Amino acid sequence: MEYWRKNLYVLWGTQFLAMMGMNLVVPFLPFYLRHLGVTNEQELARWSGLVFSGPFLVAFFMAPIWGTLGDRYGQKLMVVRALFGLGVSQFLIGLATSPLQVFIFRMVQGGISGFIASALTLVSITTPKHKQGYALGILQSASSAGTVLGPLFGGVMVDLVGYRELFFIITAICTAGGFIVIALVEDVRPEDRPVHKYTVIDNYRFVLTSPYLRIVALTILLSQGAILIIEPLFALYIETMTQRTQYIATLAGVIFSIAGVFMVISAPWWGKQNDRKGTTKRNLLISISTTSVMYFLHTIVASLVQLSFLRAILGFARGGILPALYSVTSVHTPAQRRGGVMGIAASFTVLGNMIGPLAGGYIASEIGIVSCFYFTTAILILTTLFVYYRLPAAASRQDQGAE
Repeated sequence: MEYWRKNLYVLWGTQFLAMMGMNLVVPFLPFYLRHLGVTNEQELARWSGLVFSGPFLVAFFMAPIWGTLGDRYGQKLMVVRALFGLGVSQFLIGLATSPLQVFIFRMVQGGISGFIASALTLVSITTPKHKQGYALGILQSASSAGTVLGPLFGGVMVDLVGYRELFFIITAICTAGGFIVIALVEDVRPEDRPVHKYTVIDNYRFVLTSPYLRIVALTILLSQGAILIIEPLFALYIETMTQRTQYIATLAGVIFSIAGVFMVISAPWWGKQNDRKGTTKRNLLISISTTSVMYFLHTIVASLVQLSFLRAILGFARGGILPALYSVTSVHTPAQRRGGVMGIAASFTVLGNMIGPLAGGYIASEIGIVSCFYFTTAILILTTLFVYYRLPAAASRQDQGAE
């Protein structure tokens, strides 16, 4: 087997394990905070947004630094560091006794993690150019698969064994993933690493002067921020739609996971479409606009069955957003600085992941959870228009006719 395929498959499995572990409990953080004593519903909404956003505040600053260090010392080292870092942070969260401690330990998580950006970079620099869209789509499906099975199993396990024990299970999963990467993944050889050492400032300057990358960075920020307005509060949204109180975590986990199932299915498909000439911008527009429509329809859905159907279409559409954006980032960045630039792209992802939940927590506490869907829809519509008018038509090297 070609070594780039081996790396892709091993990193897919490792990323799947890590994301599944993280999502065993992330959708249920509001319930965990309630378990720690936050009983007022307005305070619960605010703490939920704050705790969910905590890691992203630190990760926004650290991701470009870890990416630049990966360019210098190897992306495999960064992947292993991130996995072990996730394990340590989850262990600490499991020991927390107050919402403030959860927030602090989640910030520790943001500072020492960064697995996805490092894995994306390692795959992109070891994969042939004409296969990069496919490879990045496959890797993105690992995150989606983890997002699917995490809430599904997490909801059941929460109802069976409780919240705190799940964090220790996540610690074991992330630690095992780190050892798998050490044993099986091949990094680029030291002699093939760049002689020129770019700084974080150099990479930011490169992004801001590129007609493609600066548009991609802002698109990542807008789309992720919009989507994450409602996601941390989705379990509470399910509570508003049913009179059932028993096994609510299991029910929320199942419905939350439907979108992830279809993201798993669609991400590789979208990746293959992005490898075709002249399709990347079109695919991105279709993905974002369809996602906006599906979030709007959440406001008029009348039953959990209808909601499940909407989540399926939503997942299929969302599966095309990040593969397209990361594909454009990869093909417009030289290999010798790709880790640093991917780190910057990841930092805009986490910035959106930070702003979205904070906004969602405030909106939900002031005017209700359903209002969050209107804000998400409006931002995604504006993002679609922004991409249509500002992103150059030749959004990838395949689009430009390069081999």
